[in-house]
Amino acid sequence: MESGGASAPQLLLLASSSALTAVFYSVYRRRASAVERLKGAQKLSLDQDLVRLLSETPGRCVPYAVIEGAVRSVKQTLNSQFVEHCGGVIERLTLREEKMVWNRTTHLWNNTEKLLHQRTNTVPFSLCSPDGGVSVRVLRPLEAAELQLETVYESFHPAAQTLSNVLGHFLSGERPRGITESEEMLRVGDSVTGVGELVLDNNLLRLQPPKQGLQYFLSRCDYASLLQRRSAGLRRWRILTAVCAAAAAATLLLLLWRRCRLHRERRRQRSLMQDFLLLQKGSIQQVQLQEAAPDSCSVCFSRQRSLVFLHCGHVCCCSPCYALLQQPPQCPICRAPIQRVVPLYNS
Repeated sequence: MESGGASAPQLLLLASSSALTAVFYSVYRRRASAVERLKGAQKLSLDQDLVRLLSETPGRCVPYAVIEGAVRSVKQTLNSQFVEHCGGVIERLTLREEKMVWNRTTHLWNNTEKLLHQRTNTVPFSLCSPDGGVSVRVLRPLEAAELQLETVYESFHPAAQTLSNVLGHFLSGERPRGITESEEMLRVGDSVTGVGELVLDNNLLRLQPPKQGLQYFLSRCDYASLLQRRSAGLRRWRILTAVCAAAAAATLLLLLWRRCRLHRERRRQRSLMQDFLLLQKGSIQQVQLQEAAPDSCSVCFSRQRSLVFLHCGHVCCCSPCYALLQQPPQCPICRAPIQRVVPLYNS
C-alpha cells in the first residue's frame, strides 16, 4: 500500500464509528421523540368531571393522557407467598442462580447471574381517586414501560460445598454460590402514574396502550419524576452519539489529510519527472547535434568552426561567437590568451 493510503484498521474504525453513530442517533431520536410526546400528554385529574369531559370529547377518548391514582383490585387480590398481610395486583416470582466463573484471560473469578425461572401473575386492577369515587381500569399492564415492582421478599440459599464439589468446580471453572429467590409486587394502595389512551366505554374508564407509536407508561413515581427520569436517559445516548460522531469525523479528516498529502506528493513527483524528461530531452538533442556536426562551434553548436586561435592552435569557434568573447579574449577550450586569429577556409 502506498504511503498516505487508508489502512484496513482505519477503514474499519471509520465504518464501525459511523455505524455506531447512526445506531445511537436513531435510539436518541426515538427516545427524544417519546419524551417530547410525553411532555405533550394531557394531564387529567381523577374526579367527577372526568366522565363528563370524555363524554364531550370526539370519539370519547383522549389519545395520550396522564392519570395519577391509587392501585385498587377489581375483584380478587394476589397475596404474597412469603409475607403476611401483603396483597397486590401484580406478582413476579424469580429464581436466579449466582456462580463464580474462572476467567482464563484475567485469571480471576467473576460473579455471574443466570435466570432460572420467572413467573408473573396479574389480576384486573384500577387507578382510583383519593376518595375512591372515580376509577380507571388499567388494561395490559405488562406492556407498560417503567413498571418497577417493589421487592417484598428476597432470600439467598447458598450451595452445598463438599470436597468433591470443590474439586469438580475447580476443574470445570464454574463455582456455584447459591440461588436467590425473590418476590416483587405492585401492592394495593401504591400510587401509580399511568400514561396511555384514556377511553370511556359504557361509563367505564379504561387506560390502555396508546396507538400511533406512542409509548405506554405505568410508574410508581409521579408525572414530574417520570418525565425527569426519561429526560435524564437522553443524555447518555446523546454523549454516546457525540463520541462516535467525533471518532468518525476525526478518522475521516485523517484519511482526507493523508489523501491530500499523497496527492500533493504525486503532483510534485510528476513535476520533477517532467523537468527531468525535459532536461533529458535537451541533453539528448545536444548530444545528437554534437554527433551530427563534429566541426560545429563549441560555443553555439550551430555554426561551423571558422577560426584558428594562436598560439594555442585550437579550432573551436565561429566568428560571431568569437566577437562575443570577453576581453581580453581567451580560448574556450584551454583558456589561453588569444594572440592572433586566423580565418579557416574549408574547400
